[in-house]
Amino acid sequence: MRAIGYTDAGPITQDNALVEFDMEVPVPGPNDLLVQVRGISVNPVDVKVRANVQPETDHRVLGFDAAGVVTQVGPATSRFKVGDEVFYAGDITRPGTNSAFHVVDERIVGRKPASLDFADAAAMPLTTITAWEMLFDSFGIREGAGKGDALLVIGGAGGVGSILIQLARKLTGLTVIATASRPETRSWVEKMGAHHVINHRKPLDEEIKALGIAPRYVASLTNTDQHFGAIVELIKPRGHIALIDDPQSLDILPLKLKALSISWEFMFTRSMFQTDDIDAQHKLLNRLAVLLDNGTLMATATTRAGALNVENLRRAHALQESGAAIGKTVLEGFG
Repeated sequence: MRAIGYTDAGPITQDNALVEFDMEVPVPGPNDLLVQVRGISVNPVDVKVRANVQPETDHRVLGFDAAGVVTQVGPATSRFKVGDEVFYAGDITRPGTNSAFHVVDERIVGRKPASLDFADAAAMPLTTITAWEMLFDSFGIREGAGKGDALLVIGGAGGVGSILIQLARKLTGLTVIATASRPETRSWVEKMGAHHVINHRKPLDEEIKALGIAPRYVASLTNTDQHFGAIVELIKPRGHIALIDDPQSLDILPLKLKALSISWEFMFTRSMFQTDDIDAQHKLLNRLAVLLDNGTLMATATTRAGALNVENLRRAHALQESGAAIGKTVLEGFG
């Protein structure tokens, strides 16, 4: 089958940053589905891995989000059958979704939203799982709760920020403050449902002070090391900071005086460690499909990059690396 991967870690500009090659169609294990990939999306993790992680084999296939059709099921599966349309975010320890067919554990797979085509559906799993786990697991907020408290989303126009704003606005009582610096990103986060928008190119503690709302929760989705001092200043005592990026180091001692909590969110943890509650992501994605189909949430794909091929995927990686991407970039399967 056709697949796209890389042979040497490095920048997207190098010749072998992404190459097409042939590989065997994978065989599903007991809990796996074999899926014909009909749509994928690009995430920051794709470009981080490609730039920094040397493949252990001749080629490493990237891609995590996918939507497609089940073509074969493993003997221990029970949730799906051949012909079902599904979407999911995959497992970072297994080959990725930039291929014609892909195997995935059914316990992290959901029913594809009927209202979205495959490419738009592929925009949603990884970012939604990340945002959902941050909001409801890390912060411990209950659906319908949070009135009187505020959430600050740093990097609101990115993929995770786009759906986190929607989840907080639609499913909780939180006041949502998002950061954005350009007119087009301000407009986007307002469309996603942010109550207030502040500029992350200015000191965030000063921006929050001018707004007059001290958040109890801070979702730091980008440049945490740059903003960390301001976050500690602006957050309420006994507040909670959650992050997804990779700061070189963090001095957490200043958190003591305010009795602050800090946590990382990594949506691959459940699949990497085969946790007892791995099935939570299956249930979460099925819930997401309902929320998308009934109009509670909107899809976050903003750029459709065409069919999956090296040229289109290279452009999608370059856009993600530029820092100028809004929402998600999606591609259809191999033409």
